[in-house]
Amino acid sequence: MTDYSAHALHMANIGAEAARGYFRGRLGIEFKEDESPVTQADKAVESKVRAYLADQFPDHGIFGEEHGIEDVDAENVWIIDPIDGTRSFLSGHPLFGFLLGHLVEGKPRLGVIGMPALHETFMGVKGEGATLNGEAIHTSGQTELDQAIVFINEGEKLFRDKPGVFERLMNTGQTRRFTYDCYPHALLAAGHVDVVVDYDLQPYDYLPVSAVVEAAGGLMTDWQGNALTLQSDGCVVSAATPELHAQMLKLLDG
Repeated sequence: MTDYSAHALHMANIGAEAARGYFRGRLGIEFKEDESPVTQADKAVESKVRAYLADQFPDHGIFGEEHGIEDVDAENVWIIDPIDGTRSFLSGHPLFGFLLGHLVEGKPRLGVIGMPALHETFMGVKGEGATLNGEAIHTSGQTELDQAIVFINEGEKLFRDKPGVFERLMNTGQTRRFTYDCYPHALLAAGHVDVVVDYDLQPYDYLPVSAVVEAAGGLMTDWQGNALTLQSDGCVVSAATPELHAQMLKLLDG
């Protein structure tokens, strides 16, 4: 995977540079059918990464948020979320990300969480560990849920759709924080956060992130404990240790 790692870092740099060129500038904003916003920046970032992939890996499939799917049944597939956290991006908030994953036979083998405004790049490679800007990182090792730092993504959606889960989450962990998008999972991979509960995601949101979390020593699955795939339902939980993960599955199940 070493050669793919170098290519992935290069694409992260392409994505970061393109995103910074639009950040806090004048954006053309549209809304998708689900009312989520898409900006000129989303489309431009993905187009640049797709052009690189077409040149370097013409026989690989691509699954991108903005420009759709090309040969997703190929043995090698790249998955792209050009700007994860478009609402943050368009409001000038720096915690938007760039996500890139490499799937082999549908399974994540490499993931990148780029944070362009923070100049941080997290990368995880199956069997090779995880890094932040080239330095090794690892999850916290926390095993006790009542002592854990718990981040809750998409809290308003959980409150609306899963009130029982939301209520239980409000009574767990030592510290709780409402958050969004990919950065909480990156912080978990780096050992700063112990649990992240997430909801209503798409494959380009969770598959690249899962590769980073698991390469750093954590676990990331759906709420039933199943491995994440292109067909997962978008309800995910990341945990620093198997012990925490098991406790979170019980909590989510009620």
